[in-house]
Amino acid sequence: MPRILSTHTLHPRASAMLAGAGELVVASALDAATLTNEARNADVIIVRAPLPPALFEHATKLRAAVRHGAGLDMVPMEAAAAAGVLVANVPAVNARSVAEYVMFAALALLRRFRSVDGDLRAKGWNAGRDHASHASELAGKTIGIIGFGAIGQAVAHIAAHGFGLNVVATTRSMQPAPDRIGFLSIDALVEQSDIIVLCCPLTEETRGLISRERIARMKPDALLINISRGPVIDDEALIEALRKSRIGGAALDVFATQPLPANHPYFGFDNVIVTPHMAGITEQSMMRMGVGAAGETLLVLANRLPVNLRNPDVVEHYRRRFPAD
Repeated sequence: MPRILSTHTLHPRASAMLAGAGELVVASALDAATLTNEARNADVIIVRAPLPPALFEHATKLRAAVRHGAGLDMVPMEAAAAAGVLVANVPAVNARSVAEYVMFAALALLRRFRSVDGDLRAKGWNAGRDHASHASELAGKTIGIIGFGAIGQAVAHIAAHGFGLNVVATTRSMQPAPDRIGFLSIDALVEQSDIIVLCCPLTEETRGLISRERIARMKPDALLINISRGPVIDDEALIEALRKSRIGGAALDVFATQPLPANHPYFGFDNVIVTPHMAGITEQSMMRMGVGAAGETLLVLANRLPVNLRNPDVVEHYRRRFPAD
């Protein structure tokens, strides 16, 4: 039977889909050596952890790497291309989950939830309640969305239609702007927004996008929410701004180093919400991502191309390895 290696356990519905199609194996560990070794006899690998380039050199049976989600930064695309391996993903299926997280994080920051909760538990009712007079509402504020793919659009819809926020965005293709959305340059967006949400992919262009200079352009009470990838932010610059109370706070779900070290400075700020890369993870989204990844895997094992193929230039090489029926 074909061998399907998954870096993580799949949703039961996804596992059930694959039950008759191949032997489903979950990786025993996520370090580079273990993944490379356990992928040697795999026909498909389902990806929720970074893959080492060496994996593709040694996995001579490997047909495809299927991303359990949308972001492709976990897959070394050049190594996959050199090996003639297809890369697919499951776009948009966790957009609602991430968008709801953004609103949760914005509300928690504006209502000073960490301080309220901490002081209520440690110092009593009045100490917690004292923070309320410094809290703020969402309505009427401007939310700026950097990256306007499926997640950015979901954030915009909830923000505009659910909370009465003014919505601006920046994206590589600036036209046409949807109803109730204004497109701005990134610098204008940073200057005008009360809440800045990073929804862009990690590329060479977006690495370090939120730089010291751009943080300096932000409003002194601006909030920064990152659900994209950690390296989009210059961590040293953000930590300095937080220490100097140069911005209002941040909610960070992704980091340059994951897991985030327990002694990281971000843990020391009451106005910073830190979560373990979970914005897109809910019972519902895990089902959708798992089922989507399983569906793409089944197509590949049937010698068909995946629906969401992300490296079509590899097809000719792939077909030399696995001719069409």
